[in-house]
Amino acid sequence: MRSAEKFADRRVKRALFPLRTFRLFFAMFAVFTTVQMLMIGSVIDYRRLPLANTLGVLGFWVAASVGFTLITGLLVRHQYQKPIEEVSEAARKVAGGDFSVYLAPKHPQDKATHLDVLCLDFNKMVEELGSIETLKTDFFSNVSHEIKTPLAVIQNHAELLQQKQLTEEQRQESTAVILQAARRLSSLITNMLKLNKLEKQVIQPQPRPFDVCAQLCACALQFEDVWEKKQIDFEADLQERLLLTADEGLLELVWTNLLSNAMKFTPAGGKVTLTQRTDGERVIVTVADTGCGMDPATRRHIFDQFYQGDTSHATEGNGLGLALVRRVLELSDGTITVASTPGQGSTFTVELPLTPRQEENPA
Repeated sequence: MRSAEKFADRRVKRALFPLRTFRLFFAMFAVFTTVQMLMIGSVIDYRRLPLANTLGVLGFWVAASVGFTLITGLLVRHQYQKPIEEVSEAARKVAGGDFSVYLAPKHPQDKATHLDVLCLDFNKMVEELGSIETLKTDFFSNVSHEIKTPLAVIQNHAELLQQKQLTEEQRQESTAVILQAARRLSSLITNMLKLNKLEKQVIQPQPRPFDVCAQLCACALQFEDVWEKKQIDFEADLQERLLLTADEGLLELVWTNLLSNAMKFTPAGGKVTLTQRTDGERVIVTVADTGCGMDPATRRHIFDQFYQGDTSHATEGNGLGLALVRRVLELSDGTITVASTPGQGSTFTVELPLTPRQEENPA
């Protein structure tokens, strides 16, 4: 039996209770009544009922079936169809870009139904989608900024080099600036490609045993000029040798990015500490600095792509380093945590198993 209500969504072609529901109720009444008549047949001979009574029974079946169908339909429309239509309408709004949609649960928390859980999950989904949309907008904004800035520098100094009255010193200075901007642009594109491949798992870790202590030393020495120029007190507390079975090339990205951030955000005269230890099953590496630190809101997003706590872009970087670090560690069965206090510095802690987890083969 079709509902007389006109559906708001034209894609809906029939109500929740169509003609087949009426047929079902009618058949149920027919079966129940027939069984009942058979059970009392020794007292009442239903075969001798007048035609009018038989038709009356059939009419009762029809009326009861219609009544039950309508009542059940009303209950279902009130309890399920209308909430489902609300969810459908909200979903259309979200699909149109409105992430302020909120569905209120129909019952108190202690009496929650599946529909209430659906509303809660829907609200959580919209919240996450809104966050993703914000990150996407920030992504394009940051990409545009990060690409335009070095390109503008290159263009300005290239035009400057065309001037004939420049001294040799000025030419060398402009050439150095162009090279630095080109390296920054190259680093941005390289990191974007690496992160994209890691996200799509195009790059698969190739575990090999290697000395992680030697790698940490080599990575730290890359920043010797930086800590000397800024007069940073760099301290390393490492074991002499420790074999780690992991992808050496990917882990180099982890140590380099963590040390780079520590050096970048530590002011002149500050301190950066690199520590490595093991508990027999895992290697634990910490990179601590006495830099500007982070508030809780910044800490929640530092591993997001292109997120930078310094929204002014005053510090060099593109917000991809820590996103790369997190993805590499996820693929290597490792973890990273951060503890930070504004004005007092940050400490990043990486934990990795000494040997990769063995995949269990099905019996």
